[in-house]
Amino acid sequence: MIFKIEDVTVYFPYENIYPEQYEYMVELKRSLDAKGHCLLEMPTGTGKTIALLSLITSYRLSRPDSPIKLVYCTRTVHEMEKTLAELKLLHEYQVRHLGSQAKILAIGLSSRKNLCVNPKVLAAENRDSVDAACRKRTASWVRALSAENPNVELCDYFENYEKAAENALLPPGVYTLEDLRTFGKNRGWCPYFLARHMVQFANVIVYSYQYLLDPKVAGIISKELQKETVVVFDEAHNIDNVCIEALSVSVRRVTLEGANRNLNKIRQEIDRFKATDAGRLRAEYNRLVEGLALRGDLSGTDQWLANPALPHDILKEAVPGNIRRAEHFVHVLRRLLQYLGGRLDTDNVEKESPVSFVSSLNSQAGIEQKTLKFCYDRLQSLMLTLEITDTDDFLPIQTVCDFATLVGTYARGFSIIIEPYDERMPHIPDPILQLSCHDASLAIKPVFDRFQSVVITSGTLSPIDLYPRLLSFNPVVSRSFKMSMTRDCICPMVLTRGSDQLPVSTKFDMRSDPGVVRNYGKFLVEMVSIVPDGVVCFFVSYSYMDGIIATWNETGILKEIMQQKLVFIETQDVVETTLALDNYRRACDCGRGAVFFSVAR
Repeated sequence: MIFKIEDVTVYFPYENIYPEQYEYMVELKRSLDAKGHCLLEMPTGTGKTIALLSLITSYRLSRPDSPIKLVYCTRTVHEMEKTLAELKLLHEYQVRHLGSQAKILAIGLSSRKNLCVNPKVLAAENRDSVDAACRKRTASWVRALSAENPNVELCDYFENYEKAAENALLPPGVYTLEDLRTFGKNRGWCPYFLARHMVQFANVIVYSYQYLLDPKVAGIISKELQKETVVVFDEAHNIDNVCIEALSVSVRRVTLEGANRNLNKIRQEIDRFKATDAGRLRAEYNRLVEGLALRGDLSGTDQWLANPALPHDILKEAVPGNIRRAEHFVHVLRRLLQYLGGRLDTDNVEKESPVSFVSSLNSQAGIEQKTLKFCYDRLQSLMLTLEITDTDDFLPIQTVCDFATLVGTYARGFSIIIEPYDERMPHIPDPILQLSCHDASLAIKPVFDRFQSVVITSGTLSPIDLYPRLLSFNPVVSRSFKMSMTRDCICPMVLTRGSDQLPVSTKFDMRSDPGVVRNYGKFLVEMVSIVPDGVVCFFVSYSYMDGIIATWNETGILKEIMQQKLVFIETQDVVETTLALDNYRRACDCGRGAVFFSVAR
């Protein structure tokens, strides 16, 4: 379908369009014309993604003199693949009608674990291990050593990519993660580094929220995006939580134990370098004296995560003198770990401000606020100097330095919270020290300031007027659309009593009553026995869901449910939940049927 919205000819790849899709495009165009930000809410299942992609790509085609770049952010890899599949369909439609002038380059960008094609690297068990296995084969010092020692293992895909140099390019088209892996295998090039290289040339980039909102990742991946970029956050009803999590850090006893082991290893490496290559440590010291925490010529393979603080809060000055020498920095970190360990020895929940925490740290451990600010960059510089490649083993000390840099940088919008145990297991001592961010606007402010249009959209943004206050921005368009239905397909019912006529409710004073729990369970058993395919059961919180499922398991209700349908459970791990949702869909599609336990947010 081809139609016009004012001066823009819109290419829409389907024969029919919902009224709300057209209205959505009109409001989106208003925002792009005004070069401002917008909030758009449209119910799930009404074709929000294709409406958004159709309008923005058509808008770009209507303005060939000032082509805009689209950055589309999704929560999960599954959503990324769905978006790219829709874009591929749209691109084919546009090329069919317009020819080569409609051709674009669109790529999906994800972690090494999702893009790597080297079987030896992929054999690692998790994402951090895959990153480390890649680094062991691609770091500049490893490649330099291989010239002297042929037994040093390199990655053939990366070496071929490097040899191709400026010829390592993707032809126009829409590339899903699978397409990138296939292209990389056929050419013998590394898909991950090829995709990162093509970010600067691509017209459309689809990747995770963290690539823009988490300063550690955004500082490496997204730093070169131009201002004339339209950023879309899809399914953004929880964007405030993502922003808060990006600037929050948790430290447990196991973290401190791991960090101490890391420091022992670092100390051994320092002593080894002093004996064999003391000049390297002196060169690093001189670089730090000059105010250069890191060399500016780092290759992509040598880059670690960027500073956890927001770009405008990072100090542009020399590293303090007391941590310039490697051994002095290690000693400062030892004192920090000792102080944190002491703070975890508590039987009560404690809360204090970063200012109070830093003051206490200074008086008891002699570590100043400015020293804390530089911990993360100083650690990164030291690990590069010591040529450490197994970065997955050094995650504990990285977490501690992440915490130190953030607590030394921010005085407002954060709290230090110390809890003696996990609320889900109150009888097991497991103290945790959290630097909790309370202000969601901190992480997203650089995005609003940097790009001309940011689109926040989802199926549920109610109340929509809350988001500008949460994220501290002024949208030029804020609109909620309703779903058009040709028939009544929703029948809401409110359950007030169980089959034994006892009242049921999830009110706090009633939700844990054995009768309420039993009646909800019996009701669900009756529902799954008569409802075909899928049933979604929402709970008010993760802790309540865990407790109810445990009780249903003990009383045999869960077994009755599983006799009728498969059971899948949402967790706080995004990867696990995505896998559970995929299997839930498969169970519904094949006729087996399933129940999905989830948390209403």
